[in-house]
Amino acid sequence: MAIRILLVDDHQMVRKGMRALLEQQPELQIVGEAQTGLEAVEMANRLQPQIVLMDISLPGLNGIDATRKIIEAVPDVRIIALTAHSVQDMIGGAFNAGVVGYLLKDSAVEELGQAIKTVLEGGVYVTPRVAGAMVDRYVAGTARPRDAFGAFTRLTNREREVLQLMSEGQATKEVARALGVSVKTAETHRRAIMEKLDLHSVAELTKYAIREGLTTV
Repeated sequence: MAIRILLVDDHQMVRKGMRALLEQQPELQIVGEAQTGLEAVEMANRLQPQIVLMDISLPGLNGIDATRKIIEAVPDVRIIALTAHSVQDMIGGAFNAGVVGYLLKDSAVEELGQAIKTVLEGGVYVTPRVAGAMVDRYVAGTARPRDAFGAFTRLTNREREVLQLMSEGQATKEVARALGVSVKTAETHRRAIMEKLDLHSVAELTKYAIREGLTTV
């Protein structure tokens, strides 16, 4: 029986390229493509894939928080982050959310195949370049402790959702509507985010969100 895979990336050319490569393997079946985090959650729940190849920087809901929601709905799914980001904070956030594989987008297709095989067997796969960089940082004593990580540990799940929507240009009323909360609640989250991050304007929040990989705006 073919391995069921869901592709998640906001760039159509990237998705089509991955589909073309993966469909050359008869044991792999692409069951769907999503271009946003919210679409990924809905499609994973509906299609029940075995593997999700997940980009991290996605509009509306980033790939790390989408990973968390997907695992809540489909506990047996194995999620591999396939991203251009190799910063320590983002890697930690991805694994804390539940990914079991981490590859860079310029990895060879053979490595992607090895990652899929590894995670299906219950293992964890980290591309050697990322793993090597993490080890080097710890050896050099420059790795930061967990409580000093960025948005994926300093902010709650809901605060990250609010931050991402704000950084993508949505006003407080629009954020409240998108998340199904009151305007007062959305404003409370916004104030908490600014206090935690010591940031004082939407422009500063947007720059922070881009740096943390929450948005590509």
